Amino acid sequence: MNWYYAEQGQQAGPVSDEQLDEMLRSGKIQPETLVWHEGMAAWATCREAKGGTIPPGASGAVTAGPPEAVCAECGKIFPIDETISHGNARVCAACKPVFLQKLQEGAAINTGELNYARISTRFGAAFLDGLILGAVNMTLGFCVGLLGAAAARNNPSGFIAIQFVVFAIELAIGVSYETIMVGKYGATLGKMACKIKVVTADGGRVSYGRACGRYFAKMLSGFTCLIGYIMAIFDNPQKRALHDRICNTRVIYK
Repeated sequence: MNWYYAEQGQQAGPVSDEQLDEMLRSGKIQPETLVWHEGMAAWATCREAKGGTIPPGASGAVTAGPPEAVCAECGKIFPIDETISHGNARVCAACKPVFLQKLQEGAAINTGELNYARISTRFGAAFLDGLILGAVNMTLGFCVGLLGAAAARNNPSGFIAIQFVVFAIELAIGVSYETIMVGKYGATLGKMACKIKVVTADGGRVSYGRACGRYFAKMLSGFTCLIGYIMAIFDNPQKRALHDRICNTRVIYK
């Protein structure tokens, strides 16, 4: 299991279970240091994350710094005395006005937990994206079809070559659409309409490289008789499809 931990206001790691225990014994981190691993809903103290089980010798280590907390609004790590508490959430000074405004308006408060998108919502987003890409590809196919019909009368083999070119262009459009939209905005147009987005396991932004890889992983989910998509139905509560598992991504509500 890979662990991440808070160090001087920044996320550090990953480290293994054994490395984390050794860091506790040496005093590099404390039982009250914030830690996280994949599958946890939110950051927690090392003591809480380990169910109260701390390696012998850890409790007597010299404290490396003040306790820290994760801001429920911006997600950054701050010394706990620089945050305010509301229920299970903590907010930094910079986010305090926005947080209080949300409380006054009765808006939903971010507690650090990821709100995973339902299968029906994800299907709706995929359907909308299919319509968008389908319209683009249909227009492209119509234009190329006119050129291909003329080429076929003079050179039948040229028409086959044109079909390969069209396939390559359509693939490039699909890859670019997914990579740019998810890499820059975290969501395609279909996902934006359904108010969902793609994030990493800890709720962070998906890089362009991971977004591109996720596109091809989605093709693998489809090639397996859609089993890659179907498996999301039985993955509670995260609803991970095969491509989410391969790329370590999650789909959540904004």
